[in-house]
Amino acid sequence: MIEANSLTKRYGDKIAVDDLSFVVQPGIVTGFLGPNGAGKSTTMRMILGLDRPTRGQALVNGRPYTKALAPLREVGALLDAKAVHGGLSARAHLLALGRSNGLPDRRVDEVLDLTGMTSVAGKRIKGFSLGMSQRLGIAAAMLGDPQILMFDEPVNGLDPEGILWIRNFMQSLAAAGRTVFVSSHLMSEMALTAQHLIVIGRGKLLANMSTSEFIDQNSASGVRVRTPHAEALLDAIARAGGHAHAEEGFIQVGDLTTDAVGDIAAAAGVTVHELFHHRSSLEEAFMEMTRDSVEYHAIAEPSQRELVLTGGAK
Repeated sequence: MIEANSLTKRYGDKIAVDDLSFVVQPGIVTGFLGPNGAGKSTTMRMILGLDRPTRGQALVNGRPYTKALAPLREVGALLDAKAVHGGLSARAHLLALGRSNGLPDRRVDEVLDLTGMTSVAGKRIKGFSLGMSQRLGIAAAMLGDPQILMFDEPVNGLDPEGILWIRNFMQSLAAAGRTVFVSSHLMSEMALTAQHLIVIGRGKLLANMSTSEFIDQNSASGVRVRTPHAEALLDAIARAGGHAHAEEGFIQVGDLTTDAVGDIAAAAGVTVHELFHHRSSLEEAFMEMTRDSVEYHAIAEPSQRELVLTGGAK
């Protein structure tokens, strides 16, 4: 189990992590989400003792990780897949890690096989793609067969097969009773992988709840309709006391069921091509939750219509 108790990290005048408290439980995959600059990597580094908190503490199985007698047997972590000596082979890198923690050499072959790296075990790491480096990092994290796993952006550089593999791998670790804590910006993957979410913004805790609860609390749901007679249907819904508006080629209805909307359309003689209940995705819910916590905002490029109206198009 991982515990963060009032974790705070200040760099000069900037507060990277601000009085952050949470518990990561075993038996489930816990996703760690937040915009760029939210403090996720700094938090993970403090848990592992790589950064010293300005205030508060992080505990791993009830004590600071820096006091672990056999670190790799307690926690396996992947924070930066490229932070390795490029001149070493994959096998040599893992052998050095294993021997430094008193692990048997046979464990190296086991984790190479586990991550699909056996065929490239003798190749120098500097020639590895990002995806291969990620697999090597996961192999290193599994060397000590730890009960706690921490991954920072583990699917970066992986192809679809690799993403499916790491998803199933993390879920199998959690199903075996291990603690799995994973940070990612890939919302669609987190929706499929994580059962619980810890969300931070500007170093502060924004949410600590199940994935389904997070989506329910931070997203809009309703009925969507696609019709070639949008204005007629909008008028009919308004006459029936409903509230609707056009959105992304659909009519979005917020307070009626699909049955009610279908009946209104039929009574008005309006053709309906699609009618379904829409629920926001994790990505939409995340954007809604963190809209005020984003540190860097991009300015959208003007549309072609805007360029024409302003005389900007050539």
